[in-house]
Amino acid sequence: MRKLMFTLLALLMGVTVSAQSADKLYEQGKALYDAEKYKEAVPKLRQAAEKGHKKAQYRLGRCYDKGRGVEENDEKAVEWYRKSAAQDYHKAQYELGKCYKNGEGVKKDRKKAVELFIKAARQDNAEAQYALGKSYLKGKGIAADEKKARQWLRKAVNNPKGGKDILADIRKEAAEGDEDAKTILKMVK
Repeated sequence: MRKLMFTLLALLMGVTVSAQSADKLYEQGKALYDAEKYKEAVPKLRQAAEKGHKKAQYRLGRCYDKGRGVEENDEKAVEWYRKSAAQDYHKAQYELGKCYKNGEGVKKDRKKAVELFIKAARQDNAEAQYALGKSYLKGKGIAADEKKARQWLRKAVNNPKGGKDILADIRKEAAEGDEDAKTILKMVK
C-alpha cells in the first residue's frame, strides 16, 4: 500500500512539473513571438504544444498560418488549431472556423465554420461574434436571421476586447463603398 501511495505521489508530481514546464515554455515562446523573433519562438511553442498547452498549440497554429518562423502550411495550422480548439480555446475555435469558412487547410464547410464561431462567440470572442453576425446576416452556414445578426454584430462592436477595432474596420469599409459594411453599420447603431 505504501509503495502504491509513493508511486501515485511521484506520478502527480511529474504531471505538475510537466504542466509547469509547459507553462514556462509557452511564456518564453510567447515573449519571443511578441518580440517578432519567430524562429526562436517556434521551438519553445512546439515543445509546450506537444505537452498539450492549448495556448501554445494555438500560437503554433498561427505561426504555420502566417509563415512566422516556419514555412506557411495551412494543413499544419489547422492541425494545431484543432488541438487547441478541442480544449475549448476560443481563439483557436475562431481561427479554425475561418479555415473552414475559406477552405484553407481543410475542405470548405460553412456549417462547420459557424459551429466554431458559435463556440468562440459564446466565450466573448469579438471576432467570432462579428463572423457569426455576418453569417446570420448572409445566411451562410446557418439560416439567415436579421434579429440574431443584429444581436451578434452589436455584441461584437461593444465588446471591450476588440470591439472598437471591429467598428473602425466596418466604418472604413463603409467609407470605401462596401455595401455589406454600410448595412452592418446601420444595424449596430
